Amino acid sequence: MESTEEIRLTQFSKGAGCGCKIAPAVLQEILKTDINYAVHDQLLVGNTTNDDAAAYDMGNGTALIATNDFFTPIVDDAFDFGRIAAANAISDVYAMGGQPIMATAILGWPVEKLPVALAQKVLEGARTICQEAGIPLAGGHSIDVSEPIFGLSVNGICDVATLKRNNTAQEGDVLFLTKPIGVGILATAQKKGILLAEHRSVLIDQLTRLNKIGQELGKISGITAMTDVTGFGLGGHLIEMADGAGLSAELYYSKIGIVSGAKEYIGQRAIPDATYRNWNGYGSKINFEGGVDVMEAFSILPDPQTNGGLLVAVAAASVNDVTALFSAYGYTDHLQPVGRMIAKQDKVVIVKA
Repeated sequence: MESTEEIRLTQFSKGAGCGCKIAPAVLQEILKTDINYAVHDQLLVGNTTNDDAAAYDMGNGTALIATNDFFTPIVDDAFDFGRIAAANAISDVYAMGGQPIMATAILGWPVEKLPVALAQKVLEGARTICQEAGIPLAGGHSIDVSEPIFGLSVNGICDVATLKRNNTAQEGDVLFLTKPIGVGILATAQKKGILLAEHRSVLIDQLTRLNKIGQELGKISGITAMTDVTGFGLGGHLIEMADGAGLSAELYYSKIGIVSGAKEYIGQRAIPDATYRNWNGYGSKINFEGGVDVMEAFSILPDPQTNGGLLVAVAAASVNDVTALFSAYGYTDHLQPVGRMIAKQDKVVIVKA
């Protein structure tokens, strides 16, 4: 067997990170049910919506937030894979405005194909991110599988009154995004062996950066809705936000941050398979106005993100509070709105230059 330094984890999986998610249309088919389940009055958020996590009213003004998220390798290095998967899972709690309190690990490892020493490095990477988030990695479960899989089940808490949803935006809200998009393209370039070293550091830095700001954003009452941008791309998660609220959204393409190198790799056809699946699932709900490079936008808006930024809908009166918090957290490149919520149109998302 190869030494651990020579093994490229991405060569042992068909998908990569959140790009291995089941396509939106297929997922809706899977979730359909004719069974009438009992109503749980304390369940604040369940699987009847497209929110990032479940939430349960503990009866004392506190909501328990629960989520799990796992995927196949998006990078070759085992330690970095563990860091990325952990940050991505914890992000679901931050996206609800919550404080993470504990995590357990989900590990699937092909023990006959890959050294167990690599699995240990994956867990070490996850522990470093959990430590950064201030939570214990308290246990977990592992199985022997054909492809490497890793992620976390994470619990968090927040005040019931400050719990954020992804379907409660209001007409006139301003939209902000806390990270650039395009990491799916960089990850695909890495798998194809064409990613430059300068862009690998860009990829790793973004994929491992915790969305801690979400815990503070949750305390701003003028934030009407929030979600993290992951496997369905910015286009898909904005559609979920707008559809859920019975609205449409304008998206200002020139204001969207795009990671360094992404446009160059589009020209080298480093497009994730999930980009096409995403577009086939929701492309009919998007309209492009003049001045937008449609071919480029087709590769950018459905690009699957892993541990992507927070998409935040903000009432006009709270915009200054949000930009001040962005500045305090170092998000100075994201102080300009990327869109706004508007009354329902024929299309759900209207992309403007």
